[in-house]
Amino acid sequence: MSPSQKNVESVKKPRPEFLILGGGIIGFAVAKELRKTEKEITIIDVDKTRVETLRQEGFNALLGDITNPELYNTIDMRNLICVAALSSNDDANTKAVSNFKAVVPDSVKIISRASDILKKEEMMGAGSSYVFVPPLIVSKTITEYLDLIETKHIGNRLAQWLDEHRGITLGIVLHDNPDPDAISSAYALTEITKKFDIKADILYDGKVGHHENKAFINLLAIPMIKISGPEVFDQYDSLALVDNSIPSVNNSVPADQPIGIIIDHHSYGDIEPSADFMDIRTNVGASATILTKYLQQMDIPVSKELATALLFGIRTDINDFRRNTTSADFAAASFLHPLSDHDLLTQVETPSMSVETLDILSEAIRNRETYGAVLLSNVGTIRNRDTLPQAADYLLAMEGVSTVVVFGIMDDSIYVSARNEDIRVHLGDVMREAFGENAGGHPTAAGARIPLGVFSSAKDKQILQKLVEESVVKRFLNAIGVDEDSENDL
Repeated sequence: MSPSQKNVESVKKPRPEFLILGGGIIGFAVAKELRKTEKEITIIDVDKTRVETLRQEGFNALLGDITNPELYNTIDMRNLICVAALSSNDDANTKAVSNFKAVVPDSVKIISRASDILKKEEMMGAGSSYVFVPPLIVSKTITEYLDLIETKHIGNRLAQWLDEHRGITLGIVLHDNPDPDAISSAYALTEITKKFDIKADILYDGKVGHHENKAFINLLAIPMIKISGPEVFDQYDSLALVDNSIPSVNNSVPADQPIGIIIDHHSYGDIEPSADFMDIRTNVGASATILTKYLQQMDIPVSKELATALLFGIRTDINDFRRNTTSADFAAASFLHPLSDHDLLTQVETPSMSVETLDILSEAIRNRETYGAVLLSNVGTIRNRDTLPQAADYLLAMEGVSTVVVFGIMDDSIYVSARNEDIRVHLGDVMREAFGENAGGHPTAAGARIPLGVFSSAKDKQILQKLVEESVVKRFLNAIGVDEDSENDL
């Protein structure tokens, strides 16, 4: 055996669990955090001075070029869990990822650092299982902190308004035919107003028709007053709009009625809401999320009933965290979950389906027409508008369908419910373009209420249905940019 062979064999290779390639600012910071958990770490860097500094800090550091395809021979990889390419050089990180991907088993994860999205894609292509982009992480962290500052600022302004109006009576007005998000949010606001000696009532118009919504109100015993006429608003010193923003738009409030409070998460396009206090956050999935934040910020006790109501309101509006869900919605649900009555929640969520709902669902399936990936269905005359979104949700599950519109006639209006899973389409914007100011919603869920207008003069029911169908279909397809001639069988 030659002396040189003897020297090589006498050198004991490090056997790390985590191999860090690049000992700069980020590599060093990661190594320090890993050392706190007593992990076996080896750092490799091309800078001799940096390697010496790392050794002085007590790290096992080796001098080496991370782009060297033979670099793996300098370590014992039997205990290796992860290789982290964390240098400030994108090309070097990409090369290191490619080299190690060729020699380590799939059980060893490779992560890396990139300066931008394009370099991230290159590293993913080279074999990195996770690539982080420091500028994006920093900007996200700062944005989240700014959001926190904004939330506290808004909550303080609401508390200030309530404090300045102690002792008044407040009418909390929901949108017509209110859903659990609107109801639970109003319920939370009544609890908040108690802290300021304000007597608040929940007011609504239309019907609470969905079988789950009826069970929700009955089981939680939420007090609500049906609006008998515009004179009811004269009984209150001020009004609040919750889960809606514009007087006379999907509510019974006169258009010129002054509003004290608006709390909502919907966008109304070019229409400008007006109130003493406004909190409209289109970047959250539910109004109940906003109210939950107020409760936390104002340190107001949350009863089991209120927690259950808010959690149900959030879950229904974001379709059990599958639609328009944000980190704020998850955080609110996480806060409410341990406070909720889950047996009661189960009862609310599993009432029997009404015969009317089954009938409308059957009509929606039978009358469906498809244009590419867009499905429209006219269900005719309805008695309960809450059956429409249920039918739309069901039809969206059909193969080859990405956008669904279900509509029907009730009283003197056409009601439209739409669902969408095409990420290129903002459904709320499309609905507003098609049907005007009485339409709107989110990218994946929207609705509209269209006055029958000239159609109401049609004496024959079948003619009326035909006119309505032609109008709704044409306007929606034009707005979404689909050719009427593309109708197909599905």
